[in-house]
Amino acid sequence: MSQPYALDVVNPATEEVIATVPGAVEADVDAAVVRAAHAQRAWAAAAPADRARLLRRFAGVVDDHIEELARLEVREAGHTIGNARWEAGNVRDLLDYAAGGVERLTGRQIPVPGGLDITILEPLGVIGVIAPWNFPMPIAAWGSAPALAAGNAVVLKPAETTPLTALRLAELALEAGLPEGLFQVLPGRGDIAGDALVRHDGVAKIVFTGSTRIGKQIMSLCADRVKRVTLELGGKSPNIVFADADIEAAATSAPMSFLDNSGQDCCARTRILVQRSVYDRFLELLAPAVESVVVGDPSDESTQMGPLISKTQLERVRSYVPDGLPGIRGTAPTGPGFWFPPTVLTELAPDAPAAVEEVFGPVAVVLPFDDEDDAVRLANATEYGLSGSIWTRDVGRALRVSGAVAAGNLSVNSHSSVRYWTPFGGYKQSGLGRELGPDALTAFTETKNVFLSTEA
Repeated sequence: MSQPYALDVVNPATEEVIATVPGAVEADVDAAVVRAAHAQRAWAAAAPADRARLLRRFAGVVDDHIEELARLEVREAGHTIGNARWEAGNVRDLLDYAAGGVERLTGRQIPVPGGLDITILEPLGVIGVIAPWNFPMPIAAWGSAPALAAGNAVVLKPAETTPLTALRLAELALEAGLPEGLFQVLPGRGDIAGDALVRHDGVAKIVFTGSTRIGKQIMSLCADRVKRVTLELGGKSPNIVFADADIEAAATSAPMSFLDNSGQDCCARTRILVQRSVYDRFLELLAPAVESVVVGDPSDESTQMGPLISKTQLERVRSYVPDGLPGIRGTAPTGPGFWFPPTVLTELAPDAPAAVEEVFGPVAVVLPFDDEDDAVRLANATEYGLSGSIWTRDVGRALRVSGAVAAGNLSVNSHSSVRYWTPFGGYKQSGLGRELGPDALTAFTETKNVFLSTEA
């Protein structure tokens, strides 16, 4: 598509159009990549300390605008104000953390006969980052911050529904002194701007977060060009509760493990697996915890869960919860907005769609298991393998089950999945590659080997 088009940004809590932004076409992508390639050459040639200093300055400017960015995220994504402040702060922290790696991005000296052998880590060039709508700010930074720190330029395509915070971050980057063209944001449709970015020969790597279906398409397009790719895709994470666990802590913490961000989280613990001997007690404790979750105006400080992102997403979630299914339900506002109540389904078969498919909404299922082997079998009975939780007081069991569950990120007696200090990524159809952590910068480099002969 070469004709101009526009993207309406809708407030999910009110259904009001709050902004309209121009959508990028193929020519816009091409021009952005050309600008990025020019800026990248100078950026890579700059002294590491200078690059690090500018990234820290960028982090400082973001810090000065935390509240502005958070309020913008509330309006465009429907996130609670508390979550939105964390997201903006995460961008700041990622930039700081990545800046610390610039001067530590070292190669190796390898012992060889007849000379000296060294490896050099060189930037790839222009990186295309395609960010999702569920966590627009932090996930954009997961790819952009380490890519910039490693000496690359970034062209970021935000999700069609949530471009505003990304556009503001690009403005703040320039305010901080980053060179023109180094970090560009191109709002646009996935099948137009996203497709052009993936296909562009001047883009060395694509970082994509989104659905497994689209991730497979991007991987196929990248394969045709032998283009590097990192994919963070879907999830259907288990929350395994053994009888020896602190049942009260496990039950009262379970709701926000799948209701945070209205369940629009690939790490959401939507498959609650409870040992049969404590199953009834767990449900007794879970019900009031779910029913007490405050759903409402995301700008209100007391709100714990806001709306879904769109009407399309609301209809998708509804399709998994036909009327009359037994379970636990909270409350949600009526009227304008894309609202769905917190929901726990308690009498589903283990292979029911809501039990194995990614709903991406505030819906979980509770399934009983008999023993450790049964728990692992149920936990792995899905095509995904992104995250999960294990609740037990037995350290040996925690280690055994952690080793047996096919997932990239597990927490024991906790629901934490993401820390910018540690690697993040999935098994199976949850993705390819790892983001974050101490090795994040190397994912945006090429290893060059140089041998220097010392033979006379």
